[in-house]
Amino acid sequence: MNESEGLRFRRLNRPQIITDETHEPQYKTTSSYSGKVFRVTLLTLVAFLLFPLLVVVFLLESPIQPEVFSLGEPPLMTGCYEPNLKLRQAERLFEDGLIGPESLANIGDVLYTGTADGKIVKIEGRSIHVLATLGKPPCGSREHEHTCGRPLGIRVGPNGTLFVAVKSLVSTGKMIGGRRLGFVNDLDVTQDGKKLYFIDSSSRWQRRDFMHLIMEATADGRVLEYDIETKEVTVMMENLRFPNGIQLFPDEESVLVAETTMARIRRVHVSGLNKGGMDTFIDNLPGFPDNIRRSSSGGYWVAMSAVRPNPGFSMLDFLSQRPWLKKLIFKLFSQDTLLKFVPRYSLVVELQDGGTCVRSFHDPHGMVAAYISEAHEYNGHLYLGSFRSPYLCKLDLSKV
Repeated sequence: MNESEGLRFRRLNRPQIITDETHEPQYKTTSSYSGKVFRVTLLTLVAFLLFPLLVVVFLLESPIQPEVFSLGEPPLMTGCYEPNLKLRQAERLFEDGLIGPESLANIGDVLYTGTADGKIVKIEGRSIHVLATLGKPPCGSREHEHTCGRPLGIRVGPNGTLFVAVKSLVSTGKMIGGRRLGFVNDLDVTQDGKKLYFIDSSSRWQRRDFMHLIMEATADGRVLEYDIETKEVTVMMENLRFPNGIQLFPDEESVLVAETTMARIRRVHVSGLNKGGMDTFIDNLPGFPDNIRRSSSGGYWVAMSAVRPNPGFSMLDFLSQRPWLKKLIFKLFSQDTLLKFVPRYSLVVELQDGGTCVRSFHDPHGMVAAYISEAHEYNGHLYLGSFRSPYLCKLDLSKV
């Protein structure tokens, strides 16, 4: 065998080395097929899940048409606004016996309030007496509110006359200033009982859709005057964003109005030289104000059921500049669902005549007093109304 034949023999008879790569082509084919099946299955599943969402986003119309508005940076929760637990010292009364006692008034030791199931009640000691029922059962749910009625603001006028929600005085179907009354809210009456000032929070939204009103930031709220003798109604101010609570000044030439969406209180001049004018009583509150009531010191109690924490994060402040996100949220969630995402934080602030904070009472997370709507002072106590909770709260001011 010559040298060339020997080389050729060695090449032909070179031993085969068996490794894990010997069957690689077969495994690659199997793996590639399995990967394709997995990807197709995953994409199908994603498309199946996303399709309803895409339908909601692109085809369904949002129930709200939000407007862009601007809120200032929330005030620091320091000084007068320093968080505390003073509202947790309140006592719950008539738990599960009163559904949403929104507003309160008293004649002597007797309290009056209206409830979410359309009742106006009198509270004497430990007893509750129904004075009137606005609708026919079943009442108390969102679905029945527009037919059952919902007593909101309540006041006592001269000679013990009780004024409730104004609905019995002014038909909500009547055109006033070219618009119907949609959301009759709080009210106040002059000492002589001749003039009554009330809030129409929105011509577009009713009370049961209050979250729609807050998120849409509709500027269609009004302050109106009702002449009890002539039965005439006059628009005193309009283009407010969710006007809510109202309180007459001592001279009765102006009223304070809580503009909830804007986290401020406006002063509307209803008589005198400045009649028809409006200025700001206090701006940039640490929460969203509801009803306003006089304090025994000559100031004003302001109730808030949601705050703008600083330091912290305020969802409503964040959304104020993002109407597209508000639209999407209301396409996906109901009002009741959205309420569950709003952090509960009860706050009552006492303001002096110039809008300066005197003191504040807090209940972080609403552990005792939740969803408060009003702070009514009587005989050394604050009675805390609520638009949602099934009880009334009573706070002894001498202990806080």
